[in-house]
Amino acid sequence: MQGNILYELLQSYFPNEAAMSWDNVGLLCGRMDKEIKKIYLALDATTDVIEDAVSQGADLLLTHHPLIFSGIKRIEEKDFLGERLLTLIENHVTCYAMHTNYDVKRMADIAAERMELKNLQVLEPTSPDGSEGIGYTGDLADPMSLRDLALKIKDRFAIPDVRIYGDPNRSIRRVSVCPGSAKGMEDYALRQGGDVLVGGDFGHHEGLDCMEKGIAVIDAGHYGLEHVFMEDMAEFLNAHCPDVTVIQAKKSYPFTTIM
Repeated sequence: MQGNILYELLQSYFPNEAAMSWDNVGLLCGRMDKEIKKIYLALDATTDVIEDAVSQGADLLLTHHPLIFSGIKRIEEKDFLGERLLTLIENHVTCYAMHTNYDVKRMADIAAERMELKNLQVLEPTSPDGSEGIGYTGDLADPMSLRDLALKIKDRFAIPDVRIYGDPNRSIRRVSVCPGSAKGMEDYALRQGGDVLVGGDFGHHEGLDCMEKGIAVIDAGHYGLEHVFMEDMAEFLNAHCPDVTVIQAKKSYPFTTIM
């Protein structure tokens, strides 16, 4: 499959224009017309991921988080980013990222489906008519305790552990979810009547601030809610590009909790 045809397909479902203004998405490294026979999916373009993609003969590394976020002035060896870019370039592996455009078009839908939320409302609208954006607020079919909801999320996303801020026995009916980093999203959630904000990257002060504002938090980790990108995109590519081999990076949480 020619690269430009594949990229047109991706753009038709996850257009770059849907991404946030600060983001960097689309083709980041490589040739547009390269023939794509094997795609390697990963959440992040780490050194281990890139080395595995090269060893498996991938033509394209398709990630959620962009390898390049901001402008760079040089690409050279022994540089943290440069080494990875050189490895991709020298091995003719193209790199393409779908970040907040995927968040807007698909990520929150997966989270809402797995949590079985109803009556969905966009958490942070990004489109002019408010119909699309980052995250959702929705209702549970029946109220459950904060503890039970945390356990449900842990199970549905196959997460080793989650962290909660708030009374574990608090009754939860309305849930706001923002996969990835949810820091600073509590005000959107509160305006929509959210009892709890589910997401990642909450620090000590963010957790305390949310409790002070009256909203509970379930910190499922940045990776915890977003690793579904690989499984979902594998299904998408297998359905739309049957002649292309799709490989998923091994699911690997970037940290270990010692109990």
